[in-house]
Amino acid sequence: MIGPGSALLPGGFAVRLDPACLRPGPRHLLGGSPMRLLTLSSAAAGLIDDHGTVTVGDAATAGLARRLLDSGVAAPIAAAEEGAAEITVVVPVRDDQAGVDRLLRALPGLPVVVVDDGSTVPIRVPGDPVRLLRLEENRGPAHARNRGAALVATDLVAFLDADTVPRPGWADVLRARLADPTVAVAAPRVVGLERAPWTRPVARYAGLHSSLDMGPRPGAARPGNPVAYVPSAAMLVRRTAFEAVGGFDDDLRVAEDVDLCWRLAAAGWTVRYEPAARVGHDHRITARALLGRRRFYGTGAAELARRHGAHAAPVVTSVPAALAAVGVLSGTRTGLAGAAAIHGWTFVRLRGRLREVPRADAVAARITARAAYFGAQQGLAALLRHYWPATAAAALLSRRFRRRVLIAAAVEPVVTWAAAVRREPSAPHPDPVTWAVLHRLDDLAYGLGVWQGAVARGEIGALRPRITR
Repeated sequence: MIGPGSALLPGGFAVRLDPACLRPGPRHLLGGSPMRLLTLSSAAAGLIDDHGTVTVGDAATAGLARRLLDSGVAAPIAAAEEGAAEITVVVPVRDDQAGVDRLLRALPGLPVVVVDDGSTVPIRVPGDPVRLLRLEENRGPAHARNRGAALVATDLVAFLDADTVPRPGWADVLRARLADPTVAVAAPRVVGLERAPWTRPVARYAGLHSSLDMGPRPGAARPGNPVAYVPSAAMLVRRTAFEAVGGFDDDLRVAEDVDLCWRLAAAGWTVRYEPAARVGHDHRITARALLGRRRFYGTGAAELARRHGAHAAPVVTSVPAALAAVGVLSGTRTGLAGAAAIHGWTFVRLRGRLREVPRADAVAARITARAAYFGAQQGLAALLRHYWPATAAAALLSRRFRRRVLIAAAVEPVVTWAAAVRREPSAPHPDPVTWAVLHRLDDLAYGLGVWQGAVARGEIGALRPRITR
């Protein structure tokens, strides 16, 4: 596979420290995923302004900006770059004439290739600059996107599904992200349509908890990161990188976007998620459609595990963190005491490693508290989502465990509801009870799909946790 060439950032390219990055002292930065400590020289630290920004102007700022980007403690500033003439849009579609018409109205002047993937009634397009490729046999969106991309001559290709509507400025923002020569894909935040039926509870839930919405924070999308991949419903790709890894896998009808992102990462490319660019999506607004789609997505986990191994693990943790999470989730005095002891040991070890860092005690305490919270949250989510069939079986055998599972199943969605409302206070949102019901059904549907895929393919990797020493 051919990876990226020069990693030199162009002049004027700017990056800003992630809000979650800790800066206990002027020369120390703590952040990224996995978390790491960067110790800068006094000269390098002086290149970061009061807003946490570094703007490329010479070799020193270019090197520092690259280091901050690659370590995950900074992200590009979401500045738009004028002009998008070299972008061609590829739209895979099957039996959605209304969606194509709506999308084309949002793409005035851009060259578009519409790929009709075996529609029952052939798709119609208005003509230049829109081209139509008609496939007689339905092979799925991955194959359709590849066929459309093969007709493109521009350096950049935007893949947009027919049920999307990009917001103004989306292309300029994403195009600016590809000014970094190591970036192969730049993807927007996928949100609900502006004119969605927000009075419907399922629409409100989907608007806050869509599987296509990667959240409000920018970052590199790769295995193990908070954003592990970006959805193919809307993405801008560098054609040379896309072709170098063979494009989408034609044989995949689900998880083809995850597979592409992970193959690009393995080849040394960066996939950049940029929520400053937004694309509306026609979310499913009935419970049956929403849950059916969640189950379908879950079935792709087994194939991802077969191709990418531990990257597809539902839980990634260490032995001490796993033991602490089990202790917390047990709800027993012994378990809680054991978890407290493990976290205390973690704090002592961290404080020793950070002894050269200003305010080492406070930094170590914050890291330990965050690890404890996310460890318990990950364990609880796995029990109620990926492993729910096993959880349900255990609950039938143990009254104590059943009581704890019922409490967790009621409390966890309330916590996620509060977090979603806090993150998007102005968005329409359902009441906590409606959210809790839909959230539980959502997890059941996805977990069912994971188990179905594992059984159908004889591949349990998607259910095997990754536990390090």
